[in-house]
Amino acid sequence: MTIFELYNIPESFTPDQTVVKKTFYTLSKKYHPDFAGDSTEEEKQVLLEKSAMINKALKIFQDQELLIKYILQEKGLLEEEEKYNLDPSFLMEVMELNEQVMELEEKENDNERNALKVSIKSALQNLQEEIYEPVKPLLANYSETTDTEKKLLQIKDYYFKQKYLKRIEEGLGV
Repeated sequence: MTIFELYNIPESFTPDQTVVKKTFYTLSKKYHPDFAGDSTEEEKQVLLEKSAMINKALKIFQDQELLIKYILQEKGLLEEEEKYNLDPSFLMEVMELNEQVMELEEKENDNERNALKVSIKSALQNLQEEIYEPVKPLLANYSETTDTEKKLLQIKDYYFKQKYLKRIEEGLGV
């Protein structure tokens, strides 16, 4: 059972968060182990597992990176710890940003460090927008029944690029 089947909502990269939360509360009440009362230990265990799945699904629905990963894995297009080849020009941009982040530590002057940090953040934001624009309509309008593997592979490329940029943000302490 997928998280979409569990929540009885259509597969989407942008699920309606109001519906997700409402369904979460409904399912939580229905399957919470504390309401098991006269149930057998086996039935309580099933409720506990279902409750854990409901909570995990909510976490995935609320985090676009996790949701992209989940859908791509469900479609068999993403493997755990996959080594993915990205466009060399993108990798060069990332490498330049990483070098600038390392330069931050070498700057002794706070003004120089802050100016470089602002410059890196700006370049990072521009790169994030650049990689998001082509997939924005794919994410917003995704339909499991009509979208092709080609479109999902574009989303996969975005997913891996976004992971690189997230590491740079973490290096900046953002």
